[in-house]
Amino acid sequence: MTIETIELWRGRIDLVSPFRTSFGTETFRDLLYVRAVGDRNAGWGECVAMATPNYSSEYLENCVQVISRFLLPLIKGDTTAESFIATVAPIRGNYMSKACVESALLDVQLRDQDISLARFLGATQSRVASGVSVGIQASLGDLVRVVGEYIAQGYLRIKLKIEPGSDIEVVHTVRKEFGDDLLLQVDANAAYTRSDTAHLKQLDAFNLLLIEQPLAEDDLAGHVELARAINTPVCLDESITSLDTARGALDLGACPVINIKPGRVGGYIEAKKIHDLCLARGIPVWCGGMLETGIGRAANLALAALPGFTLPGDTSASARYFARDITEPFVLMDGYIDVPTGPGIGVEPLADMLATLTKSATFKL
Repeated sequence: MTIETIELWRGRIDLVSPFRTSFGTETFRDLLYVRAVGDRNAGWGECVAMATPNYSSEYLENCVQVISRFLLPLIKGDTTAESFIATVAPIRGNYMSKACVESALLDVQLRDQDISLARFLGATQSRVASGVSVGIQASLGDLVRVVGEYIAQGYLRIKLKIEPGSDIEVVHTVRKEFGDDLLLQVDANAAYTRSDTAHLKQLDAFNLLLIEQPLAEDDLAGHVELARAINTPVCLDESITSLDTARGALDLGACPVINIKPGRVGGYIEAKKIHDLCLARGIPVWCGGMLETGIGRAANLALAALPGFTLPGDTSASARYFARDITEPFVLMDGYIDVPTGPGIGVEPLADMLATLTKSATFKL
């Protein structure tokens, strides 16, 4: 494999409905893709960073600069995804930027080898159980309607976004309306503090799968205390940025569940390492979502097909977020979504959707 050029592609795609969390409301996604063009094939990677540094300190325009100024100059014609990760290790943080480039390199090299990303990672499943993330709603009536629609569509697990003032009553309402058999979890996106422990303990009454990232990402000690004080399993998301942070969180007892997001940990190679660690320790994992289009969603499905992903993730159908996806849409069938089997990530942008994007830069190697 020889990489000849790297391209940056930009665009925008509207969400089918506003998505509100404790850190803001999204109505569209600014898009950034990296396309690695080789001598035989080309590969795509999607940047999951948001437009603003709220979920993470990384944000989209920052990623454009990091990729252009610092990451791409380190790529040579014979660079592979594995050698890229080793080469950029001295550059601290910037995981979403690294993951985007790594994904494109991984896609093109696996296409050259005629190997799917799922096979490369060690997937054992041909389809993935699909859950759905429900944003904070304007009223309890709206919440019941939206959750009911997703259940009717066949989603196997419901995740409710919560924040102070919109939590206990929200969960109580959904449990009362849909019963105890519903697989249900909540996601706080770091909206609470240690002083909220007694309040969060009220969630123990609702038999939740987990509470995701209740406290600040750098407050591991607080999560240890909270995990000891409540019965609801604590799951870490924003706190997990690498194999080392995952190992540290588990060693400290900060969580018995981990959400693995490839973009947040620097790519799929690091994500697999975290999966392997958790599998060896008997820690269940699941794959979170970042409003990805079909390019990122395809790769996430490949990861979520690994054996340690025993909880339904946020790998929802394309129609959950977009009227029309960048790729052929991913469709929910009986609560599951098929894992792509073609070489690399197994999908490419549709020609007419690619025409809505702009090639913003080309780097010749």
